[in-house]
Amino acid sequence: MSRSSVESLASLSNRVIGIVGLGLIGGCLAIDLKRLGYAVYGVSRRSETVTAALDQGMVTDAGCDLALMAQADIVFVCTPMALIVPTVQALAAYLPQSAIVTDVGSVKGEIVSAATAMWPNFVGGHPMAGKAESGLGAAEIGLFHERPYVITPIGTTKPHAVDAVAEIATQLGSRLYKSTPTAHDRAVAAISHLPVMVSSCLLHACLSESDADVKTLAQHLASSGFCDTSRVGGGNPELGTMMAQFNRSALLQSLQQYRHQLDSVIELIEAEQWNALEQKLSIAQQERPKYL
Repeated sequence: MSRSSVESLASLSNRVIGIVGLGLIGGCLAIDLKRLGYAVYGVSRRSETVTAALDQGMVTDAGCDLALMAQADIVFVCTPMALIVPTVQALAAYLPQSAIVTDVGSVKGEIVSAATAMWPNFVGGHPMAGKAESGLGAAEIGLFHERPYVITPIGTTKPHAVDAVAEIATQLGSRLYKSTPTAHDRAVAAISHLPVMVSSCLLHACLSESDADVKTLAQHLASSGFCDTSRVGGGNPELGTMMAQFNRSALLQSLQQYRHQLDSVIELIEAEQWNALEQKLSIAQQERPKYL
C-alpha cells in the first residue's frame, strides 16, 4: 500500500459516513460505524424512519433529502437493488468529487459498471449478512462481525477508494474478500440466490399436498430440518425477485445445475440404486463443511 493510502486510512476516523437507506443493513452499518467513532449521516424516504434512527441514537444526523450527503466523505447506498444506480446518479448532484460511494447490493455486474460510469469513486461492495426480519427495527450491533464482506473493483476503480472501503469492512470485523463482479455474481447465485428459489419451491411442494389432513399434519410435524431448509424461502419476496431480475443469467445457470442434480436423484430412486444414492449423499456430507 502506498504512503498516501496509509495516510488516507489513518484519517478515516475523522471522516463523515453517509448512509442512504436506513433498513436492516443500513441501520446495522449506522450502529456499528457510530460506535467506531464516525459521524454518521442517514437518509431515508420515510420521515418515521428518520425519527426512529435519531431517537435511538443510531445516527449523528438524518433526513429525507439527499442534499444531506454533501457532508459525507464515504457514502453507503443501502437501497433495494433496483434503486442503487438511480441513487448514485442522484447523489452525483450533491457530492464533492473526492467522495467515495459504495453499495451493499447482492448483485454486482450491471450495478458496478453503471454506477462507476456515473461516479468514478464508486466501489462495489456486498456485506454478506442478514436476518429474516427487515427494516430499521431489526437492526442490531455486530451483524457484520466474522461475516464475509466482498469488494468487487473493476479496471477503472480508484485504488484509494478500494482501500477506504476495505478498511471500513475490516473495522466492522468482517472477513474481507475481493473478486470480479462476474465471479461474485456466479458464486452468490449458487450459495445465496439459488437457495432462496429452492427453499421457496420446497414450501410450494408442501402446499401442493391435495389432502388437507395430511397437509395439516405435516405442518404440525415440521421441525428443525424443515425450519433450516425453508428459512430463506420465507424471506422478503421483493428481495428474492430482485435477486432473480438482476442476477438472471447466473441464477438460471445454477437452477439448471440444480435441476440436473434433482433429475439424477429421481433416476436413482426410480431404479432402486440404493448404493449409488448413498454414495451421492456421502459426497454431499463430506463436501458440506467446505461451505460453512
